[in-house]
Formats: sequence, C-alpha cells, structure tokens
Amino acid sequence: MTTKQRQQLKGKAHSLKPIVFIGNNGLTDNVKMEIDRGLEDHELIKIRIQESDRVVRKKLFQEICDVVLAYPIQLVGGVGVIYRASKK
Repeated sequence: MTTKQRQQLKGKAHSLKPIVFIGNNGLTDNVKMEIDRGLEDHELIKIRIQESDRVVRKKLFQEICDVVLAYPIQLVGGVGVIYRASKK
C-alpha cells in the first residue's frame, strides 16, 4: 500500500465511529469475528483498544491486523484504523 493510498484512507476514516471495542479480555474469538464482519461490510473500520500501555496497545493493534489480514492504516491513542478490500 502506498503512502498516498494510506493518506486517502485516513481522510475517509476521519468521520467514522469505532465499531469494535477491545476491553480487558483482549482479542477474543468473538472480537475477531466482529472485526472480520466489519471489514467485509465496510472495508475500512475503526477499533477502540481499551489499553493504557502504549507498547501493549501497539502490539495488539498489529496482532489484530495480522489475524484478520488487514492493513494497519493508523493508530492514534486508543483508536486504530484498519483496511481490507472486500471479497465481494
């Protein structure tokens, strides 16, 4: 993914609300399914990660992207944006 494509996706994501919230239980199977469903329906989604440690939050964000085969677009504070082209 090019820098220009990432910038365009960041612009589109600006008005989105997080559709998945990851709390104390971390990346459960249900959370993975919701993220996968959100990506299939919308391609570009926001995720809120309720973790105060920046290093853990960054690692969890990358793990999410690896598990659902999505591109990490942006992680600002506890809100991450990921993208995956729909298979439809």
